Amino acid sequence: MFEPLKKRIAEEGQNLGDGILKVDPFINHQVDPILMDACGQALADLFRAVHPTKVLTAEISGIAPALMTAKYLDVPVVYARKHKPVTMPDTVYLTVAPSHTKGRMVELIVSPEYLANGERVLIIDDFLASGATIAGLVRLAQTAGATLVGIGALIEKTFEGGRDLLSYLDVPVEALVKIDSLDDGQIIFAEA
Repeated sequence: MFEPLKKRIAEEGQNLGDGILKVDPFINHQVDPILMDACGQALADLFRAVHPTKVLTAEISGIAPALMTAKYLDVPVVYARKHKPVTMPDTVYLTVAPSHTKGRMVELIVSPEYLANGERVLIIDDFLASGATIAGLVRLAQTAGATLVGIGALIEKTFEGGRDLLSYLDVPVEALVKIDSLDDGQIIFAEA
């Protein structure tokens, strides 16, 4: 358990019900760069041994932890866009995934210029919940011919089953903080 992040969640996180944990003051809307830097270093330490060549995430909330992790691994970050900009080529890698906070399906789009065959990809995101968004990122990496070497998250909501969904991948899956329950308006952290 990464104590600095756990402490911030305990002090400032809000349980909004329906399994939604609001961490906007320091991760999702406003970002605490000192905390994010420490989280990035902790995630990089967990995955250094798998030798990633690229970090992959989804916009927008995954960008801060992915960027700081990549900084400590000295590799680039690629983030899947949710809308295709005019600067992106016509041929792209595209998949869809459900968004729990948006309440709808979202597109995840990556340009083949930045995700290539032979890359060793580490996926980093803010949350591991149902695993649906991360599974979408896995599909993008596989479509590109990249090798997935690990999955990391700042916060895992263990009760949503995302780790089980991703277990077939046979790669390390790590989270800095695990939450076992958001029942009754509380935030219950995992023991270990």
